[in-house]
Amino acid sequence: MKILQVCPRYHPDIGGVEEHVRNISERLARKYDVTVFTTDPTGKFQKKEIINGVKIRRFKSWAPSESYYFSRELKEYLMKNSESFDIVHAHSYHAFPALYAAQAKSKNKFIFTPHFHGSGHSLLRSLLHIPYKVFGRNIFTKADKVICVSNYEKSLIMKHFKVDEEKIVVIPNGVDLSEFRGLKKAKKNCKTILCVSRLEKYKGIQYIIEVLPRLENDVVLEIVGKGPYKEDLVKLAKKLNVSDRVKFFQELPRSELLQKYVDADVFVLLSKHEAYGLSVAEALCAGTPCIVANASALTEWCDGENCFGIDYPINLDILVDLIIKVMGKRVCKPIMLDWDEVVTRLMCLYENCHYT
Repeated sequence: MKILQVCPRYHPDIGGVEEHVRNISERLARKYDVTVFTTDPTGKFQKKEIINGVKIRRFKSWAPSESYYFSRELKEYLMKNSESFDIVHAHSYHAFPALYAAQAKSKNKFIFTPHFHGSGHSLLRSLLHIPYKVFGRNIFTKADKVICVSNYEKSLIMKHFKVDEEKIVVIPNGVDLSEFRGLKKAKKNCKTILCVSRLEKYKGIQYIIEVLPRLENDVVLEIVGKGPYKEDLVKLAKKLNVSDRVKFFQELPRSELLQKYVDADVFVLLSKHEAYGLSVAEALCAGTPCIVANASALTEWCDGENCFGIDYPINLDILVDLIIKVMGKRVCKPIMLDWDEVVTRLMCLYENCHYT
């Protein structure tokens, strides 16, 4: 079976969708012929390459504020070549590649994982969502199956797009449990707050920086990720005189990222919009306690023992108290779905779609 994955960006770019597509593609490639069509607005990656058995083709795109990923080149190529694949699986409602894949649908089966969280990441993007919804609805109409990564996302899809519940399948993200085996906490002279996230205002990283002056001087914040909001975060840290306690890491090797999860004393993600929260799952697998915004799919992680929620609007006094309370707490690692099991479920769905 020939399978095509279509996504805005792909590994080594960092992000939840990128990690999702990489993990399923590399495992699917053990059995099927797997290709990824993605975009590269920077031009810094190879146009064609094979990574871990996955054939990757990157197309030029225009991505204002690192969003939308308009690519005429990708659209035209899909129109001419998508019919050569048995399954076309598109990802992310919030960018144009999925719409291109829907428009190019022929006799093959079309699967859609929207990674939908309900709105744009800013006032401008939220306004743009209104006209885009007219076109975006077509992706759900064309899809033979819609895969949601959480029950929260499923409820949003049914509310916003009136998708028939029978068309929707919930398959959560997974974690590669084997990656965390044998990792040990390193000795260090400070306490670490970790945040692994794209640098966008809606992710709430600014609130963590704002409370740093109210925490002990040996508490540092490590931020792993990149995005358009970085400069604002750098300026905020400088304004509050905590620049020496805020460390940015843009692109870490996977082994170093895993070690940071293990070494952290607390993981914090205060995002307003998340369809799942993959970085939270990885932090919990590393045995690190988490604090998350009590919003969107992140609420599904809050158990009051390993992961603690804080309501929006974020109250800085409550956040300080919660960080002090949770930091260094021992976590009982929750039972997680392994990526291998995720892909087993996905293969069953592909097979059922292909032969019906």
